[in-house]
Amino acid sequence: MGSTPEIRTERLLLRRFAAEDAEAFFRLMSSDEVNRFLPVLPFKKIQEAEKYLLENYITTYENPVGFRYAVCLKSDNVPIGYAAVSDSDNYDLGYGLSREYWHNGIITEACGAVIEEVRKSGIPYITATHDVNNPRSGAVMKKIGMSYRYSYEELWQPKNILVLFRMYQLNLDGNHGRVYRGYWNKYPVHFVEEGV
Repeated sequence: MGSTPEIRTERLLLRRFAAEDAEAFFRLMSSDEVNRFLPVLPFKKIQEAEKYLLENYITTYENPVGFRYAVCLKSDNVPIGYAAVSDSDNYDLGYGLSREYWHNGIITEACGAVIEEVRKSGIPYITATHDVNNPRSGAVMKKIGMSYRYSYEELWQPKNILVLFRMYQLNLDGNHGRVYRGYWNKYPVHFVEEGV
């Protein structure tokens, strides 16, 4: 059956990316504004979008478990963003959205639906991180039920900039005391901020 089952919400269709989505994905990932807080450099050529889609999305759909979605409006089924949960031990939730759709609750709606699919799969928790200079992303994490756990400093690649990240977590299996310690253990500068 593979991974990434289709999801429909009130406004959105969340589906697998396909090769023909390269142009829409290029528009998203070539935007300096959208890309500012994403873990890749802005795309300069459509071939970069084609390669990234193939390596990071299309080939992963053969796996039995996984959640890597194109976020589309139901009205036209064209990707305007993405929402994905990694299959590494951090189960990291990542997302991006075209600038013209910001501040409409679209990513909150998409991520909430993805979390329900993750919950059904038996994955015990998810994490998400945001740059302290991107508090709106932290607001999304709170809206979908995630809780702040700690902050850490990372020399972020491939952009090679020092970033202070806040790590949020949502435990899906009832073990509310669990804290994913991977970033805490990996990065020597780490601490808990008061009042986050």
